[in-house]
Amino acid sequence: MMRLALSLPLALSALWALPASAQETTVIQAENVRFAYAQVLRVTPIYQTLTATSIEQRCEPPSRSADAKGLSRVVGAVKDALGREPEEVAGDCVAVPVEREFRRPIAYDVDYVYKGSKYRSRLPDDPGNRLRIRIGVTPVVTGSRSH
Repeated sequence: MMRLALSLPLALSALWALPASAQETTVIQAENVRFAYAQVLRVTPIYQTLTATSIEQRCEPPSRSADAKGLSRVVGAVKDALGREPEEVAGDCVAVPVEREFRRPIAYDVDYVYKGSKYRSRLPDDPGNRLRIRIGVTPVVTGSRSH
């Protein structure tokens, strides 16, 4: 029984120690990366439209009586021209909802050229006249070794 207990670990360790040719090894190539600058051709902002509603008072001007003619109109105009506050006459006022639209840029479509090839990317910011780009080269690894 003791021999069986000792021979089992030896047998398992022999399985783990298979020759390297029998084990499959995967090598992952590190990507070769460098940075350069591309010339920006065009930047097109992408807008988000927001709508805001507020309540404002809309007042109709008071109607003047038909007999306010000539001299009283001239006197009223002179008072206004001299900077006196005109008499406040209450008109009809109503609370009215007013909608306003606001547009804000949320992204930018950027057309750029690098070594004669044109590209387009959507970016969070306007890059200006040139764009820093990342250039990465990685070999294609196929499943079989015959290629």
